[in-house]
Amino acid sequence: MIRLSIFFVLLPFLSPAQSDILILKKNGAHVRSYTVGMELTMETVYHQWLTGMITNLRNDSLFLDGAPFHYKEIAAISYDRTSLNYAADGTILMAAGVGVFVLGAVNGMVRKDPANLWYTTTGYITGSALLVGGWLLRRAGNKKYYMGHKYTLDYLSLKAPPKIRPGKPSGEEGRDLRDQ
Repeated sequence: MIRLSIFFVLLPFLSPAQSDILILKKNGAHVRSYTVGMELTMETVYHQWLTGMITNLRNDSLFLDGAPFHYKEIAAISYDRTSLNYAADGTILMAAGVGVFVLGAVNGMVRKDPANLWYTTTGYITGSALLVGGWLLRRAGNKKYYMGHKYTLDYLSLKAPPKIRPGKPSGEEGRDLRDQ
């Protein structure tokens, strides 16, 4: 029992500290956050789309599969929704919509009806709703956040600032105004 309690007392000292966080905001409100070990698909300001794992966040930079990027170099972030199979479900709905129109035409030809009577109002509505719903579902599978007016990226550093030792000048603190 004593060994177990010593283990839990020493565990915070043996485990690595939390890394920095990259926060995506929409009009100042939190949308998503990214940290080490997460997948990221981004477009740089150089118009390159890159996908990879965030391997490190350090000094206002993120390392995507080891390649460093300053967080201000990110022009857009793409987020793939994975809860549903949007592409396959949308394609099935669109195929069903086309099937409704084909079925109406085939039934009209078999019954030898004039072409203006092949489709009813419900056939038009059902087929069109399935086609449009499938197209919308396919488009909803991928969300892109473009940085600029509405979306912003913030870098949250969780590391403690360096300690300033008394008596040693560090940067601007040690200078006298007369030295300028």
